[in-house]
Amino acid sequence: MATILFPNPSARLAPPAPLPPLTVPERLLLGPGPSNADPRVIAAMNQQPIGHLDAAYLAMMDEVQELLRYTWQTSNPLTYAVAGTGSAAMEATIANAVEPGDRVLVAVKGYFGHRLVDMAQRYGADVVTIHRPWGEAFTLEELTAALDEHRPAVLAIVHAETSTGVRQPLEGLGAACAEHDCLLLVDTVTSLGGVPIFLDEWQVDLAYSCSQKGLSCAPGISPFTMSPRAVAKLERRRQPVANWYLDAALLRKYWGPERVYHHTAPVNLTYALREALRLLAEEGLETRWQRHQQTATYFWQGLADLGLTCHVEESLRLPTLTTVRVPDGIDAKAVGRQLMTDYNIEVGGGLGELGGRVWRIGLMGYNSQPEHVDTLLHALETVLHQSA
Repeated sequence: MATILFPNPSARLAPPAPLPPLTVPERLLLGPGPSNADPRVIAAMNQQPIGHLDAAYLAMMDEVQELLRYTWQTSNPLTYAVAGTGSAAMEATIANAVEPGDRVLVAVKGYFGHRLVDMAQRYGADVVTIHRPWGEAFTLEELTAALDEHRPAVLAIVHAETSTGVRQPLEGLGAACAEHDCLLLVDTVTSLGGVPIFLDEWQVDLAYSCSQKGLSCAPGISPFTMSPRAVAKLERRRQPVANWYLDAALLRKYWGPERVYHHTAPVNLTYALREALRLLAEEGLETRWQRHQQTATYFWQGLADLGLTCHVEESLRLPTLTTVRVPDGIDAKAVGRQLMTDYNIEVGGGLGELGGRVWRIGLMGYNSQPEHVDTLLHALETVLHQSA
């Protein structure tokens, strides 16, 4: 056997110091995401990988698509999981729906509305914005007036604004967009799997989400869907989609009956997503939505009992993520650090305009349980008493 030598032994890097086997601390993840995954999802993910063109894997892809359609309540044929985090699926909607010069109207009411603006600008869109304060939602009348004024090709809006905890009502908006020959693009990252969503009934044309929140899966594989109206715009493009990896015209040949190779799929994450969606279907959408609402209501009452207030009025409040106002004189980051150090509980801090002013507390998917609420409230009460 030939001996392999470094060409310049004196310049080679020394091996790093030996590392112990990986150990991961156990945390109760009650921030804006990720949330704790269901143990059955972890078990599914930990099986041996198979080939991404294996017949068994291709059958699994079909199952994931059908389960996603159920979860989103849509019959869109072009529904699949993007091999990437929720931000990749977010960019996929923009990349496939927007051509240079298209007017894109973004309804901004939080941090992730601004991210949609940034992405649309990078794809050459003529971006116009309307705004509401962080913690409020748009009315249908405001959105319709903006459609009348700006005549966009795409209206982008966040259903569940992760930075504020606001649930944006969407009823009637899709019909208004259709009347204006405009596609409706909706962020469902913090709502899918925990908040009622009816994409077809609401006439939503493009939507995306993530795996690590309401679906109780590991991060890295993200739901994406396009309506027939959106697909028709994709097929009329004057230029190819600028992002090869996220090009739905290519990816539908892999996810569809042609099975044309596109990329090496995240096989084990697909196992996990299939199991997460299977468990959701087993529980049933209505039961799951009701569980999230009941757990959130229990949490809100517990906050009130501690003298804490929510940033968002109850009628617009997300059951999956609550923004809790930080009391005067309290260091929000210090409380978060102590919850992690003393109790292994993770909560999120405020983003953007709400930095230092709120905690973002998620009760999503597997973590939407009253016992987790009790654990958090006890820890929070103790930490706040010590900080006073």
